[in-house]
Amino acid sequence: MTEGLTTGNLPDEYQQLIDSVADFARTVVAPVAAQHDEAHSFPYEVVAGMAEMGLFGLPFPEELGGMGGDYFALCLALEELAKVDQSVAITLEAGVSLGAMPIFRFGNVEQKEEWLPQLTSGEALAAFGLTEPGAGSDAGGIRTRAELEGGDWVINGNKQFITNSGTTISKLVTVTAVTGTDAQGKKEISTILVPTSTPGFTAEPAYNKVGWNASDTHPLSFVDARVPEENLLGERGRGYANFLQVLDEGRIAIAALSVGAAQGCVDESVKYAKEREAFGRPIGANQGIAFKIARMEARAHVARTAYYDAAALMLAGKPFKKQASIAKLGASEAAMDNARDATQIHGGYGFMNDYLVARHYRDSKILEIGEGTTEVQLMLIARDLGL
Repeated sequence: MTEGLTTGNLPDEYQQLIDSVADFARTVVAPVAAQHDEAHSFPYEVVAGMAEMGLFGLPFPEELGGMGGDYFALCLALEELAKVDQSVAITLEAGVSLGAMPIFRFGNVEQKEEWLPQLTSGEALAAFGLTEPGAGSDAGGIRTRAELEGGDWVINGNKQFITNSGTTISKLVTVTAVTGTDAQGKKEISTILVPTSTPGFTAEPAYNKVGWNASDTHPLSFVDARVPEENLLGERGRGYANFLQVLDEGRIAIAALSVGAAQGCVDESVKYAKEREAFGRPIGANQGIAFKIARMEARAHVARTAYYDAAALMLAGKPFKKQASIAKLGASEAAMDNARDATQIHGGYGFMNDYLVARHYRDSKILEIGEGTTEVQLMLIARDLGL
């Protein structure tokens, strides 16, 4: 149990996981990160390595192919990976939190047995198809429709910004769709499992993004895509509520990823400030630089403490929605602030893409947008306060 733990007091099993993933990040991820970023190529060899380590199965029970760990373990792994490559970290986060977790939370026995062993082993990736051209933060604006015809769901519509949806190992997309209206005449939103091999499903050409260039992201289209009625995930009409639960948990994971990015900027800045000399001494000897890095470290530490707190509440079965929003808000802003300061500390080198801080500068902005924008987090926190 993580309740009451601090950043300096982790049980041995968590510390061993941190050490193992940190070594993997340094020796396997970091050497190829710039190459994949420049080529906009998906790092299949890195994903295979994460699968071999069992990272895709961290929070799932062993009987479903998992490692028998918990969500906090996933967060610790994400933090270490994000220090050196956010694209790799988001591939893991989305594969677990958005891909496999909805099936684990809401799937029936048959759906779990069919899909989870593939996903927890890293043999396959799943995606979560929520966002649409006209429905992002306002998920109630979903226009994709699914209608029952002859025992099948027939799906028509479009999704956008969907992670892990177009790789050669992407096998499944969980799609939110309007399946009717409720008693009050409001949209009935359900979630449906759509294998990527389904006729009528298309992962359109990948986006040309500002950052996360080695992460796989596509718009999706559904034209009379037909899947069996039993592919309904969870109760009909509960799709909206279920995806909100998925996003609440996912915000803790994104906070952990953000902390990794923030700490990565600190680590790179400390190293550079000790090595780079100006006017006859290391630039870190100047208070202007030293104090800037000290503030960066403080941001990372505070954000880490916030996600630890949210994760502890979640695992204890206590309400954690507000704490998850606080963690996601604070950590994403810490990542962006630290990336900006790290780039400034590196001077002209910080503007070169072959420097890690430049990639963090490009990558970190999306952390303030994805899985709930900064404004959405502020709205949720204010709502919890009764405002």
